Amino acid sequence: MDKPLYIQRFRYHFSITKLFFWALIIIFFIYFFFFHAPTTSPSTTSTSRRVLWGGPDWESRVLKSARPRSRAGGHVVLVTGAAGFVGTHVTAALRRRGDGVVGIDNFNDYYDQSLKRSRELLLERAGVFVVEGDINDAKLLKKLFGLVKFSHVMHLAAQAGVRYAMKNPGSYVNANIAGFVNLLEVCKSANPQPAIIWASSSSVYGLNTKIPFSEKDRTDQPSSLYAATKKAGEEIAHTYNHIYGLSITGLRFFTVYGPWGRPDMAYFFFTKDILKRKTIKIFEGPNHSTVARDFTYIDDIVKGCLAALDTAKKSTGSGGKKKGAAQLRVFNLGNTSPVPVSKLVSILEKLLKVKAKKVVLPMPANGDVLFTHANVSLVQRELGYKPTTDLQTGLKKFVRWYLDYYSSSGKKSAV
Repeated sequence: MDKPLYIQRFRYHFSITKLFFWALIIIFFIYFFFFHAPTTSPSTTSTSRRVLWGGPDWESRVLKSARPRSRAGGHVVLVTGAAGFVGTHVTAALRRRGDGVVGIDNFNDYYDQSLKRSRELLLERAGVFVVEGDINDAKLLKKLFGLVKFSHVMHLAAQAGVRYAMKNPGSYVNANIAGFVNLLEVCKSANPQPAIIWASSSSVYGLNTKIPFSEKDRTDQPSSLYAATKKAGEEIAHTYNHIYGLSITGLRFFTVYGPWGRPDMAYFFFTKDILKRKTIKIFEGPNHSTVARDFTYIDDIVKGCLAALDTAKKSTGSGGKKKGAAQLRVFNLGNTSPVPVSKLVSILEKLLKVKAKKVVLPMPANGDVLFTHANVSLVQRELGYKPTTDLQTGLKKFVRWYLDYYSSSGKKSAV
């Protein structure tokens, strides 16, 4: 029996959409590797001019950091992007419970490098060594895997931010695609292969209008280059799982906020501008529709990351050869309670005891979406994940940290 015409048309348009998406990814691959590779990443001057790794002292620090402490049979974890916002919190949590942890970060200047160095110092005090280097440096990664038999990789390094992609698209391909592939190439050849947990993003849901967003929903309509690179990462993860037997878990983060956060996030620069009595821009959608986000507090994200790591099964390959089917998972990590951005501002006004100067503007065409809303039923069932921090409580903790970090220390808040 012939299929109805509307089904044939749907399949045709769906196929065309998928073809266009992957054609776009391939074009960016070609653009980056052949035309723009040397100049597209945020500056990492300190790491590009000299080799910052190697030697007996360096190796000793790596080995010491990788040694589990109080936990019998503790994990040995390589955390990429360890000096980043989520990376710092996850790394510290792993170390607190006794796991061996080695971090790696390139300390680029996408945002205030002094904040990253302060996070590094925080981890150093906890007994974690953060290697200064890039995940695109295959020699460095092979050196680390030669020194340490990592049981897990927590891959949190990425070029973040939706809007910055319009200024520096190549940096997203470099970090989120090329860097991920480079890491997977080293992991596939390791013996034993580590289990991999990595940060995808809620941005993969793109123009999806079905809410709340479920892991089963379509993700082939990215609204930004950042989203496209994260979606590409999910497909790349599937490939390496299928061919090489790598155990891989992807975590789709929903608007993470909290102490030690990223200065390019709205809650962070709103706080800065409100305190400086500067006008803040609040965007609205078509016909004055509300812009809302599923703000998720960092402690809830950390719990989800650790639960994913603890339930990750071993990879099944060895020396680059698959020996059996391996675990492949994707989970949403969100708060399940979208809050209008205007409400976020109201909470900050009360916490800071300052009335914000506001201007409401139409949302620009920069790749941002109107709303995000996580369905966490799958991760709750599989990992026991249950977010517990509401926005009021989480922002109170952030503001306390912000005032202490920038006022008490005499640092200048800058984006």
